[in-house]
Amino acid sequence: MIELPVLPLPSQWPPSVVLAVVESDESFTKAVTASLLVTAGLVFLLSVLLGELCTRLKLPSVLGDLATGMILGGSVLSILVFAEVDQVANGSILHLLELATGAPPDTVMNAYQFQMGEFINNSATIGLLTLLFVTGLESDLEELIRVGPQAVAVAMTGVFLPLIGGAIALIYIFHVPTIPAIFAGAALTATSIGITANVLQEIGHLQSDEGQVILGAAILDDILGIVVLALTLSLVETGSIEPSSLILLVINAAVFVLLAVLLNRYFCPVFTKNIERFDNPAALLLCSFAFLNILALLAISFGLEALLGAFAAGLVLGGTSQREKLMRLVQPFVFVYTTIFFVTIGASVNLNVLNPLVPENREGLVIAACLIAIAVIGKVIAGFTILGDKPINRLAVGIGMIPRGEVGLVFAGLGASTGVLSESQDAAVLIMVVVTTLIAPLLLRWVFPSQPEILTADTAKRFAEIEEAVGGKF
Repeated sequence: MIELPVLPLPSQWPPSVVLAVVESDESFTKAVTASLLVTAGLVFLLSVLLGELCTRLKLPSVLGDLATGMILGGSVLSILVFAEVDQVANGSILHLLELATGAPPDTVMNAYQFQMGEFINNSATIGLLTLLFVTGLESDLEELIRVGPQAVAVAMTGVFLPLIGGAIALIYIFHVPTIPAIFAGAALTATSIGITANVLQEIGHLQSDEGQVILGAAILDDILGIVVLALTLSLVETGSIEPSSLILLVINAAVFVLLAVLLNRYFCPVFTKNIERFDNPAALLLCSFAFLNILALLAISFGLEALLGAFAAGLVLGGTSQREKLMRLVQPFVFVYTTIFFVTIGASVNLNVLNPLVPENREGLVIAACLIAIAVIGKVIAGFTILGDKPINRLAVGIGMIPRGEVGLVFAGLGASTGVLSESQDAAVLIMVVVTTLIAPLLLRWVFPSQPEILTADTAKRFAEIEEAVGGKF
C-alpha cells in the first residue's frame, strides 16, 4: 500500500502562510470582478454604438453584435478570448487590471481567463436560452401545427440536400476522405433559429406565414441536426453507426414534442390559475424561469438540446393569459444576455483564416467558397419545396433557413477537437458559418417588405400586442 504524506490542516498553518493564502484569494476575487467589469462594459458600449450604426443603415442590429464580437475577439483587440482556443488576452487590458487591483500578473491572467469561461460563456448560454424562450412566447402553437407539413418538407430538404451535396463535392472535387467529408457536410445541415428569429421579429414577420414555416422548419432542423451530429460523431469514433441509438434518439425527440403540445393544452390553465394567487410581483417571472429550466433539463435527459426545452417552455407559456405581461418582464434579460450571446459568436471567429496571402489558408478558402454555395443553394431550394396553392414567399423561407450560427460553430469546434477535419477543412467550415450568419439578415431584409403586405384582423391585433409588449423593439 502506498502511504500518502499527511499534510497539515489550515488551522495548523503558520500565520504568515494563512495571511498569504487569504491575500491571494482576495486578489484573485478582486481581479475576477475587475475583469468582468471591463469586458462586459466594453461589450455593451461597443454593441450599442455598432447596433445604432446598423439601425441607421437599415440593417438588423444583430449585425452590430456580431461585429462587436469580431472586433473584441482574438483576431483584432484580443479582449474577448477563450482558453479552449488558446488565445492570449490583450496585454494593455491585463496591465490596466494589474494597476487597478494591485494583483500580480499571474493572478490577473488566471482571473481574466476564469471570468471569460465562467461568466461570459455562461451568460452567452443564458442569452441563447432566453432568446429561444421569448421566441416560443411569441409563437402560436396552433399556427406551427397548421404549417407543420410545409415545415417538415422544408426541414427535410434543407438538411439532406446540403449534407449530401457537401459530402459529394468534398469527396469528388477536393478528394477529401469519406468520414471528414460527411462530417463537414453535416455542418451544412443546421439552421440558427436564434439569429433568424431575431431578424424576423425586428422586421415584423415572425407571425407571418413565412415566419411560422421558417420557425417550424428551424426547430425540426435542430432535432434532425442532433440526429445527424450523433450519427457523424459515432461514425468518427467507431467507424460505424449504431441503429439502436439512432432509433432511440428519434423516439425521444417525438415524445418530447408531443409532451410540449400536451403541456400547452393542459398545463396553461393550471399555471394561470395558480400564478394569479401570488401577491409577489416577481412570482410570474421566477416561476416561468423555473419552468424554462425544468423543460431544458428534461430535453437534456431526452438526449436533446437544452435550447429546444427553452423554446418549448416559451411555447407552452405563450398559451396563457399572462403572455404579454411575461414578455414585458423578460425583456431586460433579452437585451442583456442575447447581446452577450451574439457578441461571443462574433468573437469566436478567427479572421486570420480569411487572409489569402497565407498559403495555408488558400485551400480552406476555396473549399469554403464551395461549401457556402452549397449551404445557400440547398436551403433556398428547400424553401421552394412548400406545397399548396396558398401564396407564400418561398424565396424568403429558403433564405430564412440559411444562417448556421451557433449550431455550425459547434460542428466547427468538434471538427477541430476530434481531429477529424484538417486545419484547412475546419477553417472552411468556420468561414461558411460566418458568411451564412452574416448574409442571412441582409437577405431577409431584401426579400421581405418592411411590413407584411396582407394581414388578417387577428394577426394585425397580435402584432399590435407584441409591439406594445416589447416596446417596438426585440
